[in-house]
Amino acid sequence: MLNMFVRRSQRAMRKQAGFTLVEMSVVLLVIGLILGAVSIGKDLQRDAEYVKIKQKFIDQWAGAYNSYFLRSGVVLGDSQTAPSFMVNGAADFKGLSGSTGDTSGYTPPKPICDVAEKAPGTAVTADGTLYHEMDKHGVRMPPGRAEGSEARYVYLDSNGNPQELQVCFQWNKPGTGSNSGNVMVISGLTPDLARALDQMIDGKADAREGMFRQLDVVHVAEGVPGVEWKANNTNAYGAVAPSATPGALATRKDEDQVITLVAHYKMNQ
Repeated sequence: MLNMFVRRSQRAMRKQAGFTLVEMSVVLLVIGLILGAVSIGKDLQRDAEYVKIKQKFIDQWAGAYNSYFLRSGVVLGDSQTAPSFMVNGAADFKGLSGSTGDTSGYTPPKPICDVAEKAPGTAVTADGTLYHEMDKHGVRMPPGRAEGSEARYVYLDSNGNPQELQVCFQWNKPGTGSNSGNVMVISGLTPDLARALDQMIDGKADAREGMFRQLDVVHVAEGVPGVEWKANNTNAYGAVAPSATPGALATRKDEDQVITLVAHYKMNQ
């Protein structure tokens, strides 16, 4: 009888005993895998968002620009009877006032944005006709942020703060470092998004080479190595200075908004 009571007590004690060392190790391993998956998942989610921005916003605006050209025979906002091959050339182009090759005589046309405001990276007030120009030619625009704000797109930066992309179109005079000719002006780019788009568009994240370039980065002679984008995610919002090195820019505080950049994406027409 006593032996039976002892055996029952031993079985009860075993049932109440804690985890073994092996069981604890397995639990800790599973927790570590879950935490690692969550961390990696955030990066994968951000990468997927950048691909979506490229495909559903940037590419579709480039496609809308090309559709406008196919339907009207001229670039965005140009004259169909006296084309200048410049964005918004119908309204603002004043021609040359000097000898051939002299670009000082150009009066550049205003950029075309979705609202009447200053275009990103310029002191020139833009014409708020982007939506109306596209709409009157029956060109379908990307959904963007909302009805009437098709040229804007909201996303989260690496700290989880909202950032807004804006698209405009303008003509850059010859010699402009960030691409001459007709360009799409893209503002509100965090450095990692700018590099990701550059890699997807040009195959290399280079701020002054290719179709996709950073605003105000000076271009030099051909055959000279390019440069990195002039900011990174540790820089404070609003502290952009393209001529400075990233270390010279103001540093953001933890979880603050990330600095944003402006890029020029050269159009085919």
